[in-house]
Amino acid sequence: MLTVIDTVKGSGIPLRGNDIDTDRIIPARFLKCVTFDGLGDNAFADDIAGLAAQGKVHPFRDPAYKNGSILVSNRNFGCGSSREHAPQALKRWGVRAIIAESYSEIFFGNCVAIGVPCYKVSHEVADKILSWIEAHPSEELVTSTNERTLKMGSEVIPLELADGPRGQFLDGSWHARGVLLANADKVDALAKKLPYLGF
Repeated sequence: MLTVIDTVKGSGIPLRGNDIDTDRIIPARFLKCVTFDGLGDNAFADDIAGLAAQGKVHPFRDPAYKNGSILVSNRNFGCGSSREHAPQALKRWGVRAIIAESYSEIFFGNCVAIGVPCYKVSHEVADKILSWIEAHPSEELVTSTNERTLKMGSEVIPLELADGPRGQFLDGSWHARGVLLANADKVDALAKKLPYLGF
């Protein structure tokens, strides 16, 4: 039986700020890689170094958030260049879902392509979630694409699935892509049996 990617469970990573662009997520010097493997180690490398020079710790280097899987930020997350390396770096660091006020459409599309759901909330709700994570860094959050909710402590917060220009969630393609990603091994095994791949 096929399963569908629906819920993401894990602690949160609070990343306050508007217009966090793809060059900050993964600096250009790391784009020369042949594969995406290892990109997670360099996520936010320049921001991390800049804060360290001020005696501060970036959330992606803070031990309190090292096991986080749900990233929460503010407005226009993932703006800048169209590099697909940015969501790849986040996923390889451990991010499995993102909640923000808004997104760059290209960044959003690249996240959908690799099975990372992006949710939208208002500024007030984003601030509430960020503050909760900062106060409860190790506590579990649960997002659901089917229910469009975030479970945070004893509270259930409504989420809006972010939507690109072609309605990538609303037209059902998230469901289809989620099934494929959740069953990647089965799909790969079946594909290897196809005669046109046997050359």
